[in-house]
Amino acid sequence: MTRTIASLTFGIAAALALHGAVLAAETEVAPKDVDFSFEGPFGTYDRAAAQRGFQVYRSVCSGCHSLKYLAFRNLEALGYSAEQAAAIAAEYQIEDGPDESGEMFMRPGRLSDHIPGPFRNEAQARAANNGALPPDLSLIVKAREGGADYVFSLLTGYEDPPADEELRPGQYWNRYFRGHKLAMPQPLFDGMVSYEDGTDPTLEQMAKDVTTFLAWVAEPKMEARKEMGLSFLIYMAAFAVLLYLTNKRIWRPVKEGFNPLGEK
Repeated sequence: MTRTIASLTFGIAAALALHGAVLAAETEVAPKDVDFSFEGPFGTYDRAAAQRGFQVYRSVCSGCHSLKYLAFRNLEALGYSAEQAAAIAAEYQIEDGPDESGEMFMRPGRLSDHIPGPFRNEAQARAANNGALPPDLSLIVKAREGGADYVFSLLTGYEDPPADEELRPGQYWNRYFRGHKLAMPQPLFDGMVSYEDGTDPTLEQMAKDVTTFLAWVAEPKMEARKEMGLSFLIYMAAFAVLLYLTNKRIWRPVKEGFNPLGEK
């Protein structure tokens, strides 16, 4: 009897799990297929787009999301000069210390500093966001299934909910988010950022630019990795040709019947 009840319980649990998985799959929407410059074996980062994306992050995203793994000195790899990166760092106030009296103090940022987040700790972040914890964006492109396509789709996927769906206060509808209901309001709207290079700041343009920037933050060595991989393939191809020619030179006499001992 006990074995029968256990088997029945296991069967019900498995059926519920399968039903839940089917429902989750039905509610998921594949992200848009976006043509990013860094895709493919020869892709590289569009530095102009990434710099515009950094501007979008500073103007919009930095109010809730941190970039704790990015230091100001890393901006030089994004195309900024050392002077420009230092000027950007100096716009931030960094807590330092203790000083001679044992007190902490604030100072302008330096190239060696990491970009400070908007909150002092997790508790403060949750208190400011109705209990939700805004994720750090340093590795968001690598951490989410679908990568850059998903991040772009999420940023451009806000819409009114279906008539049969009800949102609680603080919830928003996004067609690309799993379950569609999330706590983050739509962050980007047409024209909300004035690009320094004169690019038209449409929603799609800003979403693509900030996604390019976040892809670079998540994998700043991607271009060097691709160059190394290409160099390795070229080397291996040349090495294979040399091996083939060497093998042919050594064994051709044997195949042609050459006998070094003169035996018949």
